[in-house]
Amino acid sequence: MTFLDMLRNAERQNGSMLCVGLDPEPAKFPAAFKGDASKIYDFCAAIVDATADLVIAFKPQIAYFAAHRAEDQLERLMAHMRRAAPQVPIILDAKRGDIGSTAEQYAREAFERYGADAVTLSPFMGFDSVQPYLKYEGKGAFLLCRTSNPGGDDLQNQRLSSVPGEPLLYEHVARLVQGPWNLNGQLGLVVGATYPAEIERVRAVAPTVPLLIPGVGAQGGDAAATVKAGWRGVNGETVAPIIVNSSRAILYASSGADFAQTARREAIKTRDLLQAALPS
Repeated sequence: MTFLDMLRNAERQNGSMLCVGLDPEPAKFPAAFKGDASKIYDFCAAIVDATADLVIAFKPQIAYFAAHRAEDQLERLMAHMRRAAPQVPIILDAKRGDIGSTAEQYAREAFERYGADAVTLSPFMGFDSVQPYLKYEGKGAFLLCRTSNPGGDDLQNQRLSSVPGEPLLYEHVARLVQGPWNLNGQLGLVVGATYPAEIERVRAVAPTVPLLIPGVGAQGGDAAATVKAGWRGVNGETVAPIIVNSSRAILYASSGADFAQTARREAIKTRDLLQAALPS
């Protein structure tokens, strides 16, 4: 089953566009785990178990594990997700962006070491920084396009030339992913939820690729506006999936012993809010 197949199946089975981002910060853990990096796996596994039937994907952020020398815990977590939620695809948020043999090693890390179904990448170095990942049949890659941080304007919102009508850089990336770079239908785009008008512009340029949309929840993205801008379907059937990520608002919804149950309640609330925004 390809990543896109898994995505569509999880969307139908769990009735969800919600992705839970796994960004473990020991300083924010509930009291029993607080400050203890050796509990990263325990914390994340509890969140996974509490939300596995509510999500379209999980998205572990590799830096939160590597910074605490917890790569072994990430490996255990990936294996746990495979057992506990085999129907839910896993997007490794790594934002890699290199070429040649280095890119090949990063691809091997994502897909062989960790067993991810998809990975996030930076396209700044061009197609040869993406191509090594596409050699893994059925795997996915999401390319940074229009990110939610204010500094994204420095490059992404610039025109490619002074000629009127020329696309902005992020629109050019979207065109490449919709067209010549997407050799086997493996590519998607990362577009921030804080810019719903620009999600709509990306969707106009790239009408069929999946969109990974971070920024809902603690970052202030509007869930309903995000769905209206990015989701596309016919007669209720999804044509262009969206994966709307929330991390901190779900992970740290409670600092008590009930953290997993509270995370579940927050995930239900966000999932239902997203579903309610679908066209009737």
